[in-house]
Amino acid sequence: MSAWTRMVIGTIRALSNDPQAWEASIREFEREDRRQPPLGDAVVFVGSSTFTLWKTLQQDMAPLKVMNRGFGGAKIPDVVRYFERAVLPHKPRTVVLFAGTNDISGRAPASARDVYEGFVAFMTKVRQHLPGTAVYYLAITPTLARWRHWAIASQANELIREYAAREPGVHVIDTRDRFLGNDGKPIRGLFRWDRLHPNRQGYALLAGAIRPVLQAAASR
Repeated sequence: MSAWTRMVIGTIRALSNDPQAWEASIREFEREDRRQPPLGDAVVFVGSSTFTLWKTLQQDMAPLKVMNRGFGGAKIPDVVRYFERAVLPHKPRTVVLFAGTNDISGRAPASARDVYEGFVAFMTKVRQHLPGTAVYYLAITPTLARWRHWAIASQANELIREYAAREPGVHVIDTRDRFLGNDGKPIRGLFRWDRLHPNRQGYALLAGAIRPVLQAAASR
């Protein structure tokens, strides 16, 4: 089963509030870890489908060693729930998290406070199991598909930015300005047909924002 198929099936099940919606994706991660034991020094990218579909992540982050643990339409509580199975086996010194955009979607979007509290719950896991690990939160990006919820997403980004400002080892990478045009709206040419996920150009912009930050941290 391809990652895309698992993502579609998982999303359908998640919409039905199935608690096992992402189990197939997590089990695939576990199979991969058995085939190739975790290195222990890779940067783990964990979160939702923007990471799942980032097929050039390893090349885009080179020479850094990275492990992609993005799964489907994950929400922050999903990432928290599967932390011990998706992240912890790699014992990373650095984690990049992108989650929250799926929380703020649909007819009953979560509040900015909900996303913030989910992030705090994620950090509690990190501090409990990986106390020396640095966390980089990739702020929710503005997209055409979810533009109507951008005010909530922007507020969630700000709450997490305030948290990072007072917590050592926590950082926010904000790519908002790279994805907005002169009209203040998301640039259509940076997204796939769904107007939600980055296309090749969009991923190039993400890489250009993330890689230098991680490289600078690794050199210190």
